[in-house]
Amino acid sequence: MKITKVEIFDIECPKRPVWNPVFVRIYTDEGIHGTGEAGLAYDLGHSAAAHMIKEIAEAMLIGFDPFITEALWAKMLRESFWGLGGGPVIYAAMSAIDTALWDIRGKALNQPVYNLLGGKTNGKLRCYASQLQFDWDDEITKLNAPADYARATEKAMQDGYDAVKVDPIVYDKDGVTHYDRTRLFTRQEMNLFRARLKAMRDVMGDDGDIIFECHSLLGATTAVQLGDIVEEMDCLYYEEPVNYLNARLHDKVARKVNVPIAGGERLYNRWDIRPYLEEQSIDVLQPDVGLCGGFTETKKVCDYADIYDVRIQAHVCGGPVATAASLHLETAIPNFLIHEHHTYATKDWNRELCIQDPQPVNGYIEAPDTPGIGIELNDEVVYRSPHMTVTELKG
Repeated sequence: MKITKVEIFDIECPKRPVWNPVFVRIYTDEGIHGTGEAGLAYDLGHSAAAHMIKEIAEAMLIGFDPFITEALWAKMLRESFWGLGGGPVIYAAMSAIDTALWDIRGKALNQPVYNLLGGKTNGKLRCYASQLQFDWDDEITKLNAPADYARATEKAMQDGYDAVKVDPIVYDKDGVTHYDRTRLFTRQEMNLFRARLKAMRDVMGDDGDIIFECHSLLGATTAVQLGDIVEEMDCLYYEEPVNYLNARLHDKVARKVNVPIAGGERLYNRWDIRPYLEEQSIDVLQPDVGLCGGFTETKKVCDYADIYDVRIQAHVCGGPVATAASLHLETAIPNFLIHEHHTYATKDWNRELCIQDPQPVNGYIEAPDTPGIGIELNDEVVYRSPHMTVTELKG
């Protein structure tokens, strides 16, 4: 079997202009194709990832056997030049390609990918409703008042979730977004954050789980400052309290806050995650299949984390292909904790991108049991967006 053609889609969603999933579809000479997704659907970088996929395809994919995923992953790592330096663009491209190759393998062997990763270790996967600061409804709404956070929690619970995630610090009292949260908070700010979380806790009661999300906006000192609220509200874990530019920041927070620390969506391989595991500063690792090297590398990262008793919650903020890929990973690994179902994954402008539509039922979801990753692009929709095709090697 040989790779004959690669299609890349840089998706535009008119209903959500800031949402740009990047898909790749790899074709073979035996009529089997595979689909993957780069993990840069939001904020900056999607077009860079799409063109990186194109350049890699032109340089090192056409004519190769799609089954040799280890060799192709190493080739992308070492012959791209940038793979040995790291960063989201190169690893998003590598991840999308690798995921598509595993999809081909599953289809060729008539097996779901989770069977190729070790089999069904986990059946139904418990989910949490993610990013409630945007509400939990048909539209994205930036929430401000504590009562609005309570209503969003009620909506998620009505959908069957007993766990939610929220970033209660991203908006100030006037609803203005602040990306620099490294200065010490005032008492007024602390009281607002506490009130938002308290409103959610009152709705959920003692049995529901709340995940406190920070998006790496805090400094180590403000992360410790907020730790009292995280502990008081008995949060399941404290996600991305600080950034990854200095690994020792997580260590400082982990030593001073008595709640499990989560992170990892901006760590792109086993080398990136090494200091966090060795310092034991992350308790819940959140690798993104679309950023962490696809199945080839992310499975290794999960196994590496298992040595340190670190649980896995795959980061999922992308199109339906990203959801499907994460489900296969989480089904196979022994250290799975919980599945993230982002509010974006529930919106029509995201769900229409693929034929299949993986959605939780009563707070649980299962990986597709069809060959490959079990999801196909909706050509009627994706071909409306910018797309590129590679059919021969350059050079």
